[in-house]
This record gives sequence, structure tokens and C-alpha cells, in this order.
Amino acid sequence: MTASSFAQGVYLVAAVLFVLSLAGLSKQESARRGNVLGMIGMGLALAATFVLAVDRSERAPVVTALLIVLVLATGAVVGTVRARRVEMTQMPELIAILHSFVGAAAVLVGINSFLTGQQDAALLEGLGGGGQDAVHLVEVYLGVLIGAVTFTGSVVAFLKLSARIRSAPLQLPGRNLLNLAALLVCAGLMVWFLAAPSLAPLLLMTLVALALGWHLVASIGGGDMPVVVSMLNSYSGWAAAAAGFMLGNDLLVVTGALVGSSGAILSYLMCRAMNRSFVSVILGGFGAEEGTVVAGGDADLGEHREVRAPEVAELLRAARSVVITPGYGMAVAKAQYPVAELVAKLRAGGTQVRFGVHPVAGRLPGHMNVLLAEAKVPYDIVLEMDEINDELAGTDVVLVIGANDTVNPAAAEDPASPIAGMPVLRVWEAGQVVVFKRSMATGYAGVQNPLFFRDNTAMLFGDAKEQVERIVAELVEAGVRA
Repeated sequence: MTASSFAQGVYLVAAVLFVLSLAGLSKQESARRGNVLGMIGMGLALAATFVLAVDRSERAPVVTALLIVLVLATGAVVGTVRARRVEMTQMPELIAILHSFVGAAAVLVGINSFLTGQQDAALLEGLGGGGQDAVHLVEVYLGVLIGAVTFTGSVVAFLKLSARIRSAPLQLPGRNLLNLAALLVCAGLMVWFLAAPSLAPLLLMTLVALALGWHLVASIGGGDMPVVVSMLNSYSGWAAAAAGFMLGNDLLVVTGALVGSSGAILSYLMCRAMNRSFVSVILGGFGAEEGTVVAGGDADLGEHREVRAPEVAELLRAARSVVITPGYGMAVAKAQYPVAELVAKLRAGGTQVRFGVHPVAGRLPGHMNVLLAEAKVPYDIVLEMDEINDELAGTDVVLVIGANDTVNPAAAEDPASPIAGMPVLRVWEAGQVVVFKRSMATGYAGVQNPLFFRDNTAMLFGDAKEQVERIVAELVEAGVRA
């Protein structure tokens, strides 16, 4: 068996494992298995690529093997260190910066593939052959274009999510026309590139695409960042697929297509959950700077009512049914562990406790589900918005822990609101609502929440973790045992 046939066979097995991995990741119960299958598939893919690269090496195979091992070891060390240090709240920006690596790789692979092809074409012309194949040139051009947009777009997303730049959208005059002009310039440069292949149009297009990626994401507001993360995930997949075509690597094509299509589907689901179209997000999403208080309107909404931990504990002791709706604030406070303890104690006392998770809760799709699983909250009591919404009217108490925009009644009741029409958890229909917040500041979308001023809503200010721990202590003192 040749090295090439061996690699292709292993690639096929790896591709099947990647498909099974995605299937496993679709449910909480099978997510761990999905991760393991994905890791096994990637290990097989790396091993097969190593064998193939050494076999095709034009230099000494030992030198090639050592270089590959050195690169793999460096990546493994850096990745392990970062993975051990990163907080769960930093996962969105970590994923964004990882997407930028895929984009940068696609750009470098594309330029290298073109230069290598030019050398081969020059050799063929000397022997009476033709130049580079037009299909390959298109692959190179599109791969570099998608990679460049992914690279700068992901960098901007990382900077926004990590609060290194403002989350508010950049609103340049005629920004949509600027994006359209950039695409038209790229199309014109593609015609030049195909008619007279050279590095000049390719590099010019790369610069335009880098600027386009930066402007696209900079123009999107903080409220749409969950969609941006999944959108960049899709872009990185298509960039990887383009690199696979350029390198003639079937597994990279399959893997890129899986990532690209799954990211596109996720983007669609996120947009539907926010009642927004993908195009409207790209053309500029809503979002003021996080943590601001919207000027005006507060007087019309009335006064908020404040409550203390002992009062909340007494409220929970009397409740027959409780629903907890988590948000990014719970992740920041690392409150998932005391929340899990609170749930255990309430359930031990006969109270029905469930979680209502909005599809875009947090800044990463599935962020809240991962946090709750990390704290060992039972999967069967973690429900999606559509599963819990109709039951909120019959719920005694709802605890809103760190959520804001996803429980905002303005989405359903105020046609003039920037988030009008966005499906939200209708927590205000419950008997009592307790909102855990540090202050009266707005959420990530920069929109004030009328829920805070409703008659059946009380505000519990302070760090969510500390407040939940106080509530648990009050329950223990009152004789509640898990």
C-alpha cells in the first residue's frame, strides 16, 4: 500500500468521525462523546498527513519529519497553556481569535499555491505547455478573499468581545455602499487576475478584503455578536475548504464544508431567535455600548423595587415552581456552582425547578448550556425558550440571573424598540420575578428593560454568586437540606 492510498483511507475514516462528532454535539447527553470522536478524527488526520508529507518530501524525510513534529509540538504547547488558563467567560473571544488563524492560513496557503503554480507553469511553458489552470486560479482567488475577510473580521470580533474596543457599531456614512464598492473592486481584480495571472491583483484584492472584513464586523453592534461568532465560524470553514481545494486535500475540503455549513445553519438559527435576517445583521446590527443607561424614558417606566437575599429565600421556600433564566452575567460572576446548589436544595424540598435558556443567552451559542453542564445541573431540567415559554404564566417565581435583553418585554410590546419582534422569555407572566443585576445599566444591546419596573419584579443588586450563596445559606438556616 502506498502512502497516498493509506492517507486517503485514513482521511475517509476521519471524515466519518467528524460527521459523527457533529451529530454528538447536537445534544447535551452525547456532547462528550462527540468531542472524543472529533479528537480521534483529528488525530488520525494529522497522522495521515504526517505520513503523506514525509513520503512526498523533496528533502531528507528525517528533516521533514522533524520540522512537522516541531510545529505540532509548538502548537500543542501553546494550545494547552491557553486552554488551561482561559475562563468560560472568555470562550467567545477565544473562538473568534481562533477563527482568525484559519483565515490567515487560507491567505498564506493561497498565495503560496499561486506562486508554486506559477513556477510549474513557467516550467511547462518552457516545454511547450500552457499556463495555470483557470479553475485553480479561481480557487486561489476565492480562498484568499474569504480568508482575508475572515481574518480581520475575527480580529475585530475578538477585540469587541474582550472589551478592547467599544461594542457600539461603527457607523460610517454610506457604509453599505462602501461594502458594495469593495466587492465590486474585488470582482474587477478577479477579472484582471484571470486574464493576466500575477501577484499584483492578488495582493491588491487581499488588501481590499482585509479592509472589508474589518469594516463588516466593526459595523455590527454588540447585540448581534452571537450571530457574528457563528457567522465567522462559517467563514472559517469555507476558507478551510478553499485551502483544501488548493492543496488537493480531500479531508480539508470535507472538514471545511462541514464547518462552513454548520456555521451557516447556526447563524440562521441565531438570526431567527433574534427575529433578524442575516443580511440585516451584516448591513449593521443594533447595539449601543454595553453597560450604558439609556437617557430618557426612565421616568415613564416608574421606580424599581429592591429586595434582599433573605426575602428571596423566603419567596423561594413558599414557591411550588421556580424557573431560572441565566445570562452572561451569571458567567461573569461564576455563579453556576451556587446556582446548582440552590437548585438541588429546592428540588429536595419538593419545589419544581427548571431552567429557561434563550438561544442567544450570553455571547456564544450554547454558552449557558455549557456552564450549567459544568456545574452538573441535570440535563432534563434545562429547557429551551420554546419549551418553557408557555409554562411561565403558571410559574410562581422566576429568577433572572445575569440576563437582560433576552427577557425584555419591549421586544414583544414596543414596535419602536431596536429589539422589536425578537423572541424573548416571557418571564413577566410569572407570579414573581427576581432580577439579579449589579446595577440598572442596560444589556449588551444597549436597550432599557421595562421588566425592571414592573409591579411583580424585584431587583436583587450585587454579585450574582455572592447573592445566590446568601440565599442558599438562608435556606440551610431555615432547615432546607439537599
